[in-house]
Amino acid sequence: MKIPPFEMERWQSTWEHRVAVNLAESGVEPLALGELMGEDDLREVLRTPLGYAATQGSEALRQAVARLYPDCGPENVLVTTGSSEANFLATLATAEREGPFVAVLPNYMQVWGLARSWGKAVPLPLRENRMWQPDPEEVKAAVGPGTTAIALSHPNNPTGVALTEESRRGLLEAAEDARAWILSDEVYRGAERVGEATPTFWRASDKVLVTSGLSKAYGLPGLRLGWVCGPADFVERLWALHDYTTITINKLADVLGRQVLGPWREKLLHRTRAILRRNFPVLETFIRENDLTWVPPQAGAISFFRYPWQVPSLDLADRAREAGVLIVPGAHFREEGYLRIGYGMEEEALAEGLGLLQSVFDQVAGA
Repeated sequence: MKIPPFEMERWQSTWEHRVAVNLAESGVEPLALGELMGEDDLREVLRTPLGYAATQGSEALRQAVARLYPDCGPENVLVTTGSSEANFLATLATAEREGPFVAVLPNYMQVWGLARSWGKAVPLPLRENRMWQPDPEEVKAAVGPGTTAIALSHPNNPTGVALTEESRRGLLEAAEDARAWILSDEVYRGAERVGEATPTFWRASDKVLVTSGLSKAYGLPGLRLGWVCGPADFVERLWALHDYTTITINKLADVLGRQVLGPWREKLLHRTRAILRRNFPVLETFIRENDLTWVPPQAGAISFFRYPWQVPSLDLADRAREAGVLIVPGAHFREEGYLRIGYGMEEEALAEGLGLLQSVFDQVAGA
C-alpha cells in the first residue's frame, strides 16, 4: 500500500504561517478559551486530572453528540481526534469489503487519497454547469454491484454547496441498490450562510456513517475533537480500529466538548453564521469585479471559483503566495482552472488578503 501525498494539507501546513494573510483556511476565525469560559467553567477545567479520557469518548460527550442527530444514542457515537481521524476510521472499516470505493469529486481529498492507495478509487464528478450536483447517469455508471461505499462531503468542500433533495435521494437509492455504505462528512453542517441547517444523511438508510467535529462550524479546530456516528455494531468495529490510532482524545477536549455541544452551541453557531453573512458581500464584490465564475456557497467559510486566464492553478497559487497571500489551487481537488479561498477571518484580514490577490490577478490579466 502506497498512500499518495495529501497535496492540499501539505501545501497549507508548509505555508500557512509564512504568509501575511491565509485565505486557504476553510473555517471561521477561531475563538480563544477566554472568550468562551466563565469562572465556573474555568474552575472545572483546572480541576481536571490530565489522565486518559474514555477511549470512545465520555458517556456525557457521546450523549451530547447524539443529541445532534435524530434517533441517535451514545452507543452510535465514537469520539475521535478531529474529524480527520473519524474519516480515516470510517474509510478503513468500509474498505475492508472487496469492491470499488466511490468518492464524489471535488471533495476533501483525504478519503480519495486513502481509496487510491488501496487501488479502489472511483470518481463521481460534480460539475459547475449542474450547480455542483451529480448527474444521475454518472451515478449509475459509478455505483454498481460490489461498490463498497460512496464518500461525500455535505455541505461540499471546496464548493460550499449542499446537495439538493433530488441529488440526495439519487445517491441514497444507488447506495441501497448496491448495498454500499454512505460516508457523509458533515463538518460544515451548521455553518450555513443562508437557509436552514443542511439535512443530515444520518438514519437515511441503515448503512450510513456520518463524520463531523468542532473545527469548521464551531470555530474550534485546535480542540481536535471529532466524531463518527453509525450503527452500534459498526461503531464497535470503529472503536477497535481507534485502538490502533490515537487510542483516546485529549482529556481537556472531552471536558470542553461537552460545553461546546451543550450550553455554548447556539452561541457558537450564531457567531459563525454572523461572520459568513458579514464577509460574504466583500467576497461577492471581489468575484464580480474580476469576472470570476462561481456557484455562491451556501455553507462553510469557503468559495470555489473559476478564473478566465490560461494559467495552471498551482502557478497562480504560487504567485499569490509570493505576494503574501495563501490560497488553494483547484489542482488539489482535481479541478484545474479553479481556486478555493476562505472568507471566515476578521474583516481587516479578508480585505488585506483580497487586496494582495487582486494585485496578482491584475498582473496575470495584463500579461
